[in-house]
Amino acid sequence: MNATRSLSRSSRSLVAGAVLAALASGLTACSGDADSAGSEPAEAGAPAEIADVGTVEADAELAKLLPAEVADAEEITVATNAPYPPFIDFVEEGNTEDFTGLDHDLMTAMAARLGITAPFLQQPFDGLVPGLQAGKYDAIVGGITDNYERQATATFVDYTASGTGIAVVDGNPEGIATMADLCGTSVAAQKASKQVGLLQDFSDTECGGDTIEVTEYPQNTDAVQALLAGKADAIAATRVNLLDDADKLAGKVEVIDDPEAPNGYQASPNGFGFLKADAELAEAFRAALQSLMEDGTYDKILAKYGQEAIAIPKATIDAAID
Repeated sequence: MNATRSLSRSSRSLVAGAVLAALASGLTACSGDADSAGSEPAEAGAPAEIADVGTVEADAELAKLLPAEVADAEEITVATNAPYPPFIDFVEEGNTEDFTGLDHDLMTAMAARLGITAPFLQQPFDGLVPGLQAGKYDAIVGGITDNYERQATATFVDYTASGTGIAVVDGNPEGIATMADLCGTSVAAQKASKQVGLLQDFSDTECGGDTIEVTEYPQNTDAVQALLAGKADAIAATRVNLLDDADKLAGKVEVIDDPEAPNGYQASPNGFGFLKADAELAEAFRAALQSLMEDGTYDKILAKYGQEAIAIPKATIDAAID
């Protein structure tokens, strides 16, 4: 652990609380399903109850893999940026302290398997990696793509694999069927997301002079609203996230089905990020994830959110493809 992260856990908890209080006054939340709350609060070492999944108990042997300071603290702090369903969401609108979603359930289960807890806090998406590097928290989650650029700072425990999708307003008035059809259109995307770079690179190399106009928004929900308001011709985001949006906005938004990219463009691993210096902590969580894969908990969590298609066969570290 670096010097910045040697701060006492109590001090960091105070900082996290202040951040949450400030964010709660200024963020608009996307409503979640109260019945799908991720887990019941549990003390370190106590079993975690994952709603619609079951009980996850600690494994004493796996717990030995934790760095001593984490084992002593009995918790890690996890930063995310909600809403970004199905990966992360708020349990209810207006409450930015209680989370649900695939990533929340998996991280809660992994921590429980290691005999610790993993409280979450809300942060801006483009601040997740810098905040991790600054030692503000121990891990970052939320459908984050494991890529080489982020690996310069973070180590990723890979847990699913998915690619970029395209969504348009219902009826697809622009006739967009492939990535190539985005040339000459305006596309909304979340700030600092993988999609921004993908769109810009594609525009530069494949569109000639008919470029893609990319507009970045702080939240994916802001990009959706831009599409609905006619400020963009399409949205680019993780495909599974767009499928969730289209389900909630049936009759308003539809996701493009490109037979050449059934799981999205440039499908790559999604990972839980840990500071690069914390290889021991990342390995402990990789082992915990592998344990959840082997006992069926992983499959149950993916099935809960209808995401069986993005499962991977083995827990890996830093498996970015490009």
